Amino acid sequence: MNLLQRALIEKAGHDNGFENVLQSSAGEWLNLGSARHATTVSVQAIAEGFDATLQSFPPSLPAELARSFPSGSTAVASGATAYRLADEAALARWLRRTAALAQALPNQAMKAFEADVEAALASLEPAAAKNTEVQRMVRQRVGQQAFRQAMLDYWQGSCAVTGLALPQALKASHAKAWALCTEDAERLDVFNGFLLSANLDALFDSYLASFTDDGTLLIAPTVPSAARQQLGLTDNLQLRWVAGQHRPYLAFHRAQCAWLAE
Repeated sequence: MNLLQRALIEKAGHDNGFENVLQSSAGEWLNLGSARHATTVSVQAIAEGFDATLQSFPPSLPAELARSFPSGSTAVASGATAYRLADEAALARWLRRTAALAQALPNQAMKAFEADVEAALASLEPAAAKNTEVQRMVRQRVGQQAFRQAMLDYWQGSCAVTGLALPQALKASHAKAWALCTEDAERLDVFNGFLLSANLDALFDSYLASFTDDGTLLIAPTVPSAARQQLGLTDNLQLRWVAGQHRPYLAFHRAQCAWLAE
């Protein structure tokens, strides 16, 4: 790897969620990491672009990453499978998506949440910080912000159904409601909900809409056809994808929809 290639990889990492060059970097591969998540990757320059591999990562990350970047068939010395990336733009997209997933997938959001709660409580007066009701409110406020950010990262800033990419019009919708979760890890689980446009969120949150295990949108019969048309709810709407980890939460949500039992 020449100096220019190394500089290009370092800049791509710095700009796309992997700002640290790790000490273990050696040979033709450059190892990258971040203080914001625990995932590490290796990248090398090749004649046709770049090869990149995952080194340390959440178990669910490869399957999620494969939705956007199918892994190549080239095995590298570490035994990992390389992602063949044609140019710098493709490398940047791969790094950015990998970093976003690394921060969204369990348990990374939970780690960031605990640190943010401690910081929020530390900024309060000592008496207020010790108040259990204040602590509950802080945890809920910080947790909802963390969940929304995880949803934006996981769904690439777009509605899970329509693909609408306007953050101001998107809501982080819990499948198992915040108040019904038994622990914060469940409340912050990126698979416990979907990033939805405001109209879909309103229906989903009030149990007037749900999804099948394969992602097909279900609408309560009490929603008139005229209202469906005004809301843009066509018959072919469905989730852009469904991971296996979504399905238990979807089953829970459907169980709250009394009209599905009728």
